[in-house]
Amino acid sequence: MLLDDPGIILVTGIMASGKSTVAQLLAEQFEQSVHLRGDLFRRMIVNNRKEVEPDADDHVLEQLRLRYRLAAQAADTYRKAGFTVIVQDVVIGKMLNDFVSFIQSRPFYVVVLCPNTAAVAEREANRAKKGYGSWTVSALDDVLRNETPPLGLWLDSSAWTPEQTVQEIMKRLEEARLA
Repeated sequence: MLLDDPGIILVTGIMASGKSTVAQLLAEQFEQSVHLRGDLFRRMIVNNRKEVEPDADDHVLEQLRLRYRLAAQAADTYRKAGFTVIVQDVVIGKMLNDFVSFIQSRPFYVVVLCPNTAAVAEREANRAKKGYGSWTVSALDDVLRNETPPLGLWLDSSAWTPEQTVQEIMKRLEEARLA
């Protein structure tokens, strides 16, 4: 698919909600596209990397904001070069407003994958990569559902395959557009 005007699409949700797979498949829908994995910026920190845990202090959250600023700058740069950019990261709670403020390019879309906790727990159990340490699925889901601003398109993808999720995103993409 070719958008009239290349944009940036943030695919977010809690760990094991399907972000990586969906973002890759979504990026493959566009003629000129980038799948930008925001977690890459966290993993680049060699010394003094702070992991976000429940009740994280301001220093930890500032490092998370740095990760989001870097992802946003990279997304804006790719977009200016003519790419449709799919940014994939865990951007939930009040931090979603921060991330949105860092993106300068338009159009900008936010897609929130929010499968139920049973589906997430099953996906987490069946994957090699383990995301949950001090967090529980229900605790992170609580942040998503109760502290995240209701921006963009929220999809309960509990019963959908990644392909079905991408079809739904493509069908309803305009609902995800931010002003």
